[in-house]
Amino acid sequence: MPFTAVAASQSAPATDIPVATPESQGVDSATLMALSQWLREENYDIRSLLVVKDNALIFERYTNELTRDHNYELYSVTKTVVALLAGMLIEEGRIGLDDDIASIITDARPDLAEQVADKQAIQLRHVLSMASGLAYDFDPEDDPIYFGSPDRLKLVANTDTHFAPGSDFEYTDVNPVFATAMLSAAANEPLQEYAAEQLFQPLGMKNYAWERADEQGLVSGGWGLRLRPTDMAKLGELIINKGTWQGEQLVPAAWIEKMSTPKAARDFGYYLWINHIVDTEPSLTMMGFKGQFVTMLPERNAVVVMTSMLPIEGGLRHAKNVRIFRDIVNDYVIPGLEAGAPEANAQAGKQALTEELNASLASQPDPGVFADPTDTPQR
Repeated sequence: MPFTAVAASQSAPATDIPVATPESQGVDSATLMALSQWLREENYDIRSLLVVKDNALIFERYTNELTRDHNYELYSVTKTVVALLAGMLIEEGRIGLDDDIASIITDARPDLAEQVADKQAIQLRHVLSMASGLAYDFDPEDDPIYFGSPDRLKLVANTDTHFAPGSDFEYTDVNPVFATAMLSAAANEPLQEYAAEQLFQPLGMKNYAWERADEQGLVSGGWGLRLRPTDMAKLGELIINKGTWQGEQLVPAAWIEKMSTPKAARDFGYYLWINHIVDTEPSLTMMGFKGQFVTMLPERNAVVVMTSMLPIEGGLRHAKNVRIFRDIVNDYVIPGLEAGAPEANAQAGKQALTEELNASLASQPDPGVFADPTDTPQR
């Protein structure tokens, strides 16, 4: 039957990450201050930048008078959340990696049975790893898959394949549309509701929303999720800690391992980038259009979060926003984590860093890319 339309925004009790000085975690605040100064000098529209070390928030930078309570359109970071939800539903026995588009969609939407009948070979594992072979002809300027289709699943149901499922990698936003439809059917409720009940609320998230559902109530798994940066950091912590949060196993540890293992591409697992931002040590990254990132450094027990409006030219793997974020992590954050700093320097470091962060908060950098209404931070 059609997916029911629902509202997906609810507040939950706060369960915030503890805040600490960089020095208390052995991190040099001078390096983080230099990072902030460099970003101001370059006038990059980086709206939030956070560093978590050893489960403590040690660096929290905002611009444009934004606050911790603002949320942001995360674009393809949404995909990683979908992969986490897939693992939870698989653990519950509601769906499997071998389940195919044709079987699941035919049961959920009999009206689309004929259109998806040729997709029996395309399994959940293929759409989660960008290896489905589906070849949707996108109109990048105003494609209805993004903007206003009343039935997004019907729109893509006729998509043909141009290579055998599982044989190659091609990043396409048709895949998360099918993934969300399959997972919503498995959950027997809209995926945004399942996410709120089983993931967002247990993580203590606030001001979250999963927007841009179509008239059938189906959100896309490729965009539309809005989170606060501190809640993005919680997702990073969840993955680093093998699916546990405050002692509770929310996502199976074995599934986190599967997500983090390359599939059809050497740097991509199940909606998760592998050694993509940092390649000198193990790293995992959630990555979204225009510069939304969560990078996890498991060996350092560190998470770096950024929301921004930065240039997109350069392609999927090497867009300018990706290159800027690589510089942030590799040239500043990691050296700061390695530098070490005695606790005796904490007070002086805190004062200097506070002054710099106040200057950043007052700054108003110009967006480096076209802004849509959804790009406006919300509270």
